[in-house]
Amino acid sequence: MLSKRSIVTVIRNPFVFIPNLLISMFFLVVYDSGLSGISELPAFEGANYLAFILPVSVVSAAIGGAGGSGQAIVKDIENGFFQRLLLTPASRLSIVLGPIIAGMFQLLLQTILIILIAYIMGVESATGVLGMGVVLLIAIGWGLAFAGYSVGIALKTKNAQAAQAGTLIFFPLIFLSTTFVPYDLIESGWLKVAATINPTTYIFESMRAVLIDGWVFWDIAQGFIAIAIACLITISFAAFSAKKAVSRG
Repeated sequence: MLSKRSIVTVIRNPFVFIPNLLISMFFLVVYDSGLSGISELPAFEGANYLAFILPVSVVSAAIGGAGGSGQAIVKDIENGFFQRLLLTPASRLSIVLGPIIAGMFQLLLQTILIILIAYIMGVESATGVLGMGVVLLIAIGWGLAFAGYSVGIALKTKNAQAAQAGTLIFFPLIFLSTTFVPYDLIESGWLKVAATINPTTYIFESMRAVLIDGWVFWDIAQGFIAIAIACLITISFAAFSAKKAVSRG
């Protein structure tokens, strides 16, 4: 019921995620138009640059969609609904998962729209429609990790601005990665180190493996491993924050 309520709220306010969708489309359209020529470099091995840049647009949508989960929690705190929930038999995990699942629903819609527009623009997938389904699954998983963090921050701060600012720190992760070129073309030593330890790199590479290289098991698996670790950390953080919120009354 809590998840249904959160999803209905998203459906009733579709304009909430339009700015984030436009930003994600900006990455897709502008960077493909301005940088597609570098796909002629030997390191790209003839790969379609639109397929290379599509994961950047999808991950951007995941980060933005996650922010909505935290905003929903703050709104419930401000109008007193969250406090009323604490008086019910509902588990603390279900209270946390409601807005997180709604954030995933929002992300699902955004990612489907982005993929459809990419198809119209001429993106090619080495694994066909099934591969696009895997890209969608990776996006939802990564968004789940960010949503857990966003909800945790919202519960700790109970402040809409702080919850929104908390997700903004993840945007640099997009650019400290293999965002525009393959790892082998990154010349800066410190940036290579940052890309290596950055989990976003493995999300990008798993999506690109599906879109460009085909069913390369290990490349794809690394993305799901990164998602599993991130979800474990962030959802545990959200659940702990909910418990602390309860103890504070």
